[in-house]
Amino acid sequence: MGQPVASRGRAATPTLGKAMLNKYARAFFTRVLTPFAAFLIRRGVSPDTVTLIGTAGVIAGALVFYPRGEFFWGTVVITLFVFSDLVDGNMARQLGRSSRWGAFLDSTLDRVADGAIFGGFALWYAGGGDDNVLCAVSIFCLASGQVVSYTKARGESIGLPVAVNGLVERAERLVISLVAAGFAGLHKFGVPGIQYLLPVALWIVAVGSLVTLIQRVVTVRRESAEAEAAAAAQEQGSGQQDSQEQGSQGRETAK
Repeated sequence: MGQPVASRGRAATPTLGKAMLNKYARAFFTRVLTPFAAFLIRRGVSPDTVTLIGTAGVIAGALVFYPRGEFFWGTVVITLFVFSDLVDGNMARQLGRSSRWGAFLDSTLDRVADGAIFGGFALWYAGGGDDNVLCAVSIFCLASGQVVSYTKARGESIGLPVAVNGLVERAERLVISLVAAGFAGLHKFGVPGIQYLLPVALWIVAVGSLVTLIQRVVTVRRESAEAEAAAAAQEQGSGQQDSQEQGSQGRETAK
């Protein structure tokens, strides 16, 4: 949902490694999904419709399967619908639509989908999983993910570049969590010990999200101080220029 591979009007500042990965991933998924996206366009389906259906599928997969401990099948369903985000971005490009509304809708529904995934984990550990600590960790992953996204959006809204991505962004949170959940679900198929992958992944995501949040807060604080210092210097320079002009006018009057 709404990653750089298929964003509709949103900018990103990836690191070199992420930029290279995004470049090759974009080329691959464009080749694979373009025919399907074109088919949907011919049928009169809009990118927004695909976004809404994809989000609904992710929510269903997370809240129907995960609270019952069906991590494998839940992850399969979520993964299938996650690809809808790549499809809607492809459709938008084919239609020549890169709208603010599309970007807003993608970003908003991304947060909803993330909440459903980690909420599903929390429900499992609060119920059948019977582990209050991991329930709390899942809730922290949910909350910290929302706040990490908010810090960047809020910083940009007050005119700061927020030139940092951080250790664990949304893509990393989802990949780590979903891959671990999918493999953990194989425990029900008789694979021993693999169920511990999900708790480990949740702890990694929790710690990584905390580090990322600190990185972004520190960056916004630094950029804010730099912007205020630049504004003060500019104001001081303007004041000196005004004083010089007034002095010059006074001398000409005296003559």
